[in-house]
Amino acid sequence: MKHLVVFSGSGISAESGIPTFRDSGGLWEGFKVEDVATPEAWRRNLHLVQDFYNQRRKQALQAMPNKGHQVIAELEDHFKVSVITQNVDNLHERAGSSRVIHLHGNLFESRSSIDETLIYPIDGWELKMGALCEKGSQLRPNIVWFGELVPMIEVAAKIVTKADLFIVVGTSLVVYPAAGLVDYVPFDTSIFVIDTKPVSLYKTDRVTHILAHAGKGLTDLKEILIRDY
Repeated sequence: MKHLVVFSGSGISAESGIPTFRDSGGLWEGFKVEDVATPEAWRRNLHLVQDFYNQRRKQALQAMPNKGHQVIAELEDHFKVSVITQNVDNLHERAGSSRVIHLHGNLFESRSSIDETLIYPIDGWELKMGALCEKGSQLRPNIVWFGELVPMIEVAAKIVTKADLFIVVGTSLVVYPAAGLVDYVPFDTSIFVIDTKPVSLYKTDRVTHILAHAGKGLTDLKEILIRDY
């Protein structure tokens, strides 16, 4: 069974009604990135940051997986599928994908604000002030904020090196270090890029571009993959 690696970005979740930073002029639900998505913001106004992510969590719970998420899950019937996502929602899991790596963290997890190895699930939408880790520090969202290291990047890179097929969907490949994962794709692996706009990728000799929204593009690609691979 061939190993299919899917690298997804915010474009796939946008089809479920979850807005993106770039489509909002650098804002996220009206907030500047530096006010809600940096370690400095947490130290400056942790109540604001906590409430911001509580609202994002509530929004994500109301969203439903779309056709794109569903097709990726369905591909597990034909391939070994690994999903590497820049998204912090759980729509891939809710659609049925069984192997999902979250590069930028998970909305439905909290972590210690003094020990990043202490991670806890969040039941529901609210992470309350006063909720403490076992070392006594306030729990924060388990999100990789701007300026922080991406702890899962090495794990993701190793997965990409073993890809027989590689799909890029819903990401413009401009956010690093995540965008650099494409460099780990084996030289003889076919790459498929699904986006509504052309995505610049130097490996042009083995890249197939599908100009479409995630749901439509993945539906069409599924037929090609099953037929040809």
